[in-house]
Amino acid sequence: MSKKKGRSALPPIPEPLPIPVIDNHTHVGTDRPGQVQNLDDDGNPGHPLLIEGQLRAMRQAGVSRAITVGCEVPDLRDVIDLARAHPEFSAAIAIHPNEAPMHAGVVEIAPDGLEPQVEDHHRQYDLDEAIDMVADLAREPEIVAIGETGLDYFRTGDAGRSAQQESFRAHIRLAKELGLPLQIHDREAHEDTVRILLEDGAPERTVFHCFSGDRHLAEILAENGWYASFAGTVTFPRNGGLREALRALPAELILVETDAPYLTAHPHRGRPNAPYLVTLTVRAMAEIRGVPLDTVCEELVEATEMAYFRR
Repeated sequence: MSKKKGRSALPPIPEPLPIPVIDNHTHVGTDRPGQVQNLDDDGNPGHPLLIEGQLRAMRQAGVSRAITVGCEVPDLRDVIDLARAHPEFSAAIAIHPNEAPMHAGVVEIAPDGLEPQVEDHHRQYDLDEAIDMVADLAREPEIVAIGETGLDYFRTGDAGRSAQQESFRAHIRLAKELGLPLQIHDREAHEDTVRILLEDGAPERTVFHCFSGDRHLAEILAENGWYASFAGTVTFPRNGGLREALRALPAELILVETDAPYLTAHPHRGRPNAPYLVTLTVRAMAEIRGVPLDTVCEELVEATEMAYFRR
């Protein structure tokens, strides 16, 4: 296998966990025409991996459920349909913070140097209309959270910040109105994210998806009873501060996710991600915290059930 092909292939299915866990944030949509790959005869994943292949890989690796997230208008219905068809999936929906400015007519070169890709749905729906669509669909029984919403000052410049903050506040209100958890996207915006949550009043169950803060932010979460969800980034060698934050949090506020198809854990960083690979992060978290693997699995299941599935 060539190096290029190897990097584009999904990693092998890891050894199963002793107790199945829940991936609380992933991006898995319904199967699209033209997707033909699945697990091969030897059980190795192809890419893209069809839903039945996703489910088989999850079962083999020790992943019982996953929450798939739709955060653009074209994806909102897709994740609901997937969860309706397959009980192993639940759904969360919102307008992503990087989508909000484009719905508000703001198009600018971001701090990351990239120009936003304005698409038809951004022109068709203004920000209020897009959020109203989320509010209508969020009443479907398959929806277990509002998210991901929040702030991203890496991918959006100064002109788009007001739209992001407006959208964030609207999603906070919606989560509280419906009694649903809130999944937060917070990238290089810790101070404003915390400020808005405190000003507006955070939902009872608030999750910092793909937690990217340090020990100080972890202590703020612990003080307020907010959850931190860790992705494959906690396994990256340079992220010592993230590992310190993980050690500072009480077990009842710790969750795990893939954020697939992004952020594949070490040693497969850079390759496509999928819910079955959350087990790599779980094993790393046990090692980082110095806690037995089966105990960590039990704690993660309990925390995830409390965050999303118990009323």
